[in-house]
Amino acid sequence: MSGYTLTYYPVRGRAEAIRLLLADQDIPWEEDEVQWQDWCSGNHDERKKAVFGRLPQFQNGDFVLCQSNSILRYLAHKHGLTGDNDEESAHIDMVNDSVEDLRKKYGRFIYFTCQEKGKGKYLEALPQQLEFFERVLSKNHNGSKFVVGQKISYADYNLVDLLQCHLDLSPECLSAFPLLRAYLERLVSQPTLSDYLNSDARKRRPITLKHKMAESEK
Repeated sequence: MSGYTLTYYPVRGRAEAIRLLLADQDIPWEEDEVQWQDWCSGNHDERKKAVFGRLPQFQNGDFVLCQSNSILRYLAHKHGLTGDNDEESAHIDMVNDSVEDLRKKYGRFIYFTCQEKGKGKYLEALPQQLEFFERVLSKNHNGSKFVVGQKISYADYNLVDLLQCHLDLSPECLSAFPLLRAYLERLVSQPTLSDYLNSDARKRRPITLKHKMAESEK
């Protein structure tokens, strides 16, 4: 038993790439679900441990870590998901930083843009962003492996999560990117990852807090 605990809201959000990594690597963890209202009001004990007052928060025994990408990198270093050499590790960091660039744009659209008015504009600009990742894949074994090298890395989990977020937004968004589409299909079909993606726990979590609020208003 690893003794890992992941504290987050009952949504996928910024914790989902961490969950994908843990599930695919067959690493057990416990979920400590926190309601958004309780966290904001300070009525949750874990708020006192959160260095920057934000979630997700990860705990391994007495070791407590915040910030989603710091957690991803910690787990990646601990479980051999940072490439086979310094050059691969640097490229993995580069890809993950690029995933975060797109995730920030996605977050601004979801939380701060009127989706009815802004969706068309966002999707119009999306292919240019996805083309970058298609190009990255093409340079690594012609897209038949992972984003870097011959082994999965923490950047792959982050990218898989973000691609799935965009497929929810627009099911056809990968139609012009055969390498990205095949890459995603290949990774999500891996047995351990597929089991998690089809689990009840995962299915009941909305993508973001904004999605959760929309569901509660129905």
